[in-house]
Amino acid sequence: MAILFGNMQQAFYGGQSPWQYEALYINRAKLVLKTSGMALSREMAEMAYSVDYYIHVETREAAVQLVQHMPYRGHALTIQEVNGYAGPVIEQAVNQLVQITPLESVNEKIHDLSQIVFQHLQQFLATYGISLDTVKVLVFPRDERMKALISLKAFGLSELDAVRYYTAMLMAERGIVSAPNMAIGQPFNISGVQPTASTDRYTAVSSGTPAVVSQHPAQQTR
Repeated sequence: MAILFGNMQQAFYGGQSPWQYEALYINRAKLVLKTSGMALSREMAEMAYSVDYYIHVETREAAVQLVQHMPYRGHALTIQEVNGYAGPVIEQAVNQLVQITPLESVNEKIHDLSQIVFQHLQQFLATYGISLDTVKVLVFPRDERMKALISLKAFGLSELDAVRYYTAMLMAERGIVSAPNMAIGQPFNISGVQPTASTDRYTAVSSGTPAVVSQHPAQQTR
């Protein structure tokens, strides 16, 4: 973003710093930066976020302000260093809204979230003479299973149906033949035969007669 050249001053007077830096080049074009992190929803579910923001240096005075106030190492001030200072500000702004929002409603508030991040980031970067142009925020569940369940609910399924369909998809991927039964919530029967157990021992005990336990449960053939 900026190239700096420093030399040692031989004379010390008036409290002047022994190091004096001269800015040789400052890129005033629009630059794009990207940061990402993790936030927690109201249910304490992990949400990943990704923020792209565009910055530029508007005037010569702003360029001087950038060189004077932004800490740097070496002979160049890069956008990675700017991103390192802006990252915690973005994280705080994202958590400010996500932590009080239910998991399924986070994307409904993506416009409000973008405005909050823009306001916080603009106020922070203005201190260094950097102008903020645009902010793009993307938030999504960090857990892949949660992504799949939310996607299924988007088709109008209830929470129970979404879990059943998700389980059925996993079973189908592993070649389990009872996957369709899991999807519709029905038991799986082999060759149309449904095994049934005799209830004689339960009814006999309740009537006071000795219970006779059969070693081979009866089967009902359809």
